[in-house]
Amino acid sequence: MSNDTKELDCEILVAGGGAAGVPCALAAARCGARVILCHDRPVLGGNASSEVRMHIVGANGTGSSDRGCELQTEAREGGIIEEIRLENCVRNPQRSASMFDLILYEKCRAEPNLTLLLNTTVTGVELRSESGTQIDAAIAERQSTEDRFRIRAHTFIDCTGDGRLAFEAGASFMRGRESQTEYDESLALSESDSFQLGSTILITARRYERPMPFVAPDWVRVFTKDDLRLRLYSVPGDEEPTHEYGYWWAEWGGTLDTIKDNELIRDELLAVTLGIWNHIKNGPPGTPVDTDPFNASNWALDWIGFLPGKRESRRFIGQHVLTQQDLQSSRPFPDAIAYGGWSMDLHPPEGVDVPHEAPCIQHELPFLYDIPLRSCVARDVENLMFAGRNISATHVAFSSTRVMATCAVVGQGVGTAAALAAQQAILPSHIASDAGLVKSIQQRLRQDDAFLIGCVDDGQCDVIRSAQITASSEQPGGIADNVLSGQTRCVHGTRGVSPDRTTEGFHRWMSAKHELPASIRLDWQTPQTIREIQLVFDTGMHRHLTLSHHDGYTSGMIWGEPQPETVREYAVQILEQDEWKTVCNITENYQRLRRHSLPEGTVACALRILVTGTNGLDHVRILAVRIG
Repeated sequence: MSNDTKELDCEILVAGGGAAGVPCALAAARCGARVILCHDRPVLGGNASSEVRMHIVGANGTGSSDRGCELQTEAREGGIIEEIRLENCVRNPQRSASMFDLILYEKCRAEPNLTLLLNTTVTGVELRSESGTQIDAAIAERQSTEDRFRIRAHTFIDCTGDGRLAFEAGASFMRGRESQTEYDESLALSESDSFQLGSTILITARRYERPMPFVAPDWVRVFTKDDLRLRLYSVPGDEEPTHEYGYWWAEWGGTLDTIKDNELIRDELLAVTLGIWNHIKNGPPGTPVDTDPFNASNWALDWIGFLPGKRESRRFIGQHVLTQQDLQSSRPFPDAIAYGGWSMDLHPPEGVDVPHEAPCIQHELPFLYDIPLRSCVARDVENLMFAGRNISATHVAFSSTRVMATCAVVGQGVGTAAALAAQQAILPSHIASDAGLVKSIQQRLRQDDAFLIGCVDDGQCDVIRSAQITASSEQPGGIADNVLSGQTRCVHGTRGVSPDRTTEGFHRWMSAKHELPASIRLDWQTPQTIREIQLVFDTGMHRHLTLSHHDGYTSGMIWGEPQPETVREYAVQILEQDEWKTVCNITENYQRLRRHSLPEGTVACALRILVTGTNGLDHVRILAVRIG
């Protein structure tokens, strides 16, 4: 490594470009901050990347824990992760893992405020000598170019999963499983231990027209039918028996140090996963020659992961430690920046070594729950934040917050908070105590289509508040004024939001069925200057939507095409001398959040959105109209 150190400067350094780090960096950059994103791999995405290939799941759950009902419970995460999912769905119909890598890369490259450093690992920090509780700079190394960087920033955000940046800064953290008495958690152990959730290596396979033999290496694990009786044979969850993708339950290493022993864990996971494949291809011990007990003779491995998908390592101690009770009670937090809803999903740390134990026990949560900013701000390092699976939570609470879609919305929340605080030169440690700043952060998140429980968009400008809103037609409950409800989804249904924290209703304008074109119109008594219009469309957020290499899971989605509820073709028009003038015309839309800058000096007494087509639905749905 060269002795020369390159000096870099930014407002926000994000370490780690996984499911939390990418939305975090994008959010901060879009809020105007100068951002550097360091990621230690050649591709972005972390556990969702082509190197691991786990599908992104979140608050809408799965199987018996699924929460989702049209116009009642729309739990799928919004904001940047929804933008990415919709982009991936349309542009990646072939479900290519590498195409997903490219989409994440494109998103980062498109932001002028964002500098992306791939293959670059944060290896150390320098603290400010006068305080000792603030980071002055991070040291990062890129082995591929023999470069070393010193990166100075106002705020440092650790999205590395393992918490390398925070660890180097000396931030306090937890590892292992707490006892019941430490946080008064009924799902915790009677005595604490150092064990964690294990890791998994995934594989994909393809079916051919002829038999495809598999000769197992001599070091693979041998599994009997009894060894897999609670895994392969019973098929936990809602997954049908499958050969094209597996196996989340091939878990191991939770009794070891998932950081220091990661190489050992990888080697053993290869033996485990290929041993399971050998079991499927050639049958369990004692299988007669030339028999095919799993109908797998024509299947062959297409890809084998060599990077373990890690579930748990360090959890850093923040200004608040999220607990089982916080999740189960859906406790309101005034500094909420994100939400979750995945079950508290506890796995045996021994993984496949305990065949008599189920691979997971999911404790369902009755409602969606808040994640506060204080669980993402270090307790003892003033300008350090974190997002992802390393946030401040007990092992039990973490078992829900760890899933990637939840990590993504936390990342967007943290990135937004960091950027807005940096604009005012406020340290992360002081954000939560500044009620005005917290309100601004939450308002910006809602404007960026992030959902916050119980929060409505109360920041509408006077221009839209003074408008009279009408539509060409309406359905009962889907009136035009709903675009000002401030809540851009339905969450009043089963296992949505606690009834005392939400308002029942459709929260969208819905035109009459089988009537297109359809329009919604805003009229003012005096001319108004209009610089920007923001629209939020329906994207079927009651359904699952995520890139998966599991055919059965994908079959329950609408994949490879836009979501049918989404408006496809529309025009933004202003009324001039009794004639409608089109100032923006859009075709082939598939995104949920759209912003349009109008020509400078646009003044109007009336504006309308004229919709001429959807992506399949027989009527128009618009959830919000905002004017700036």
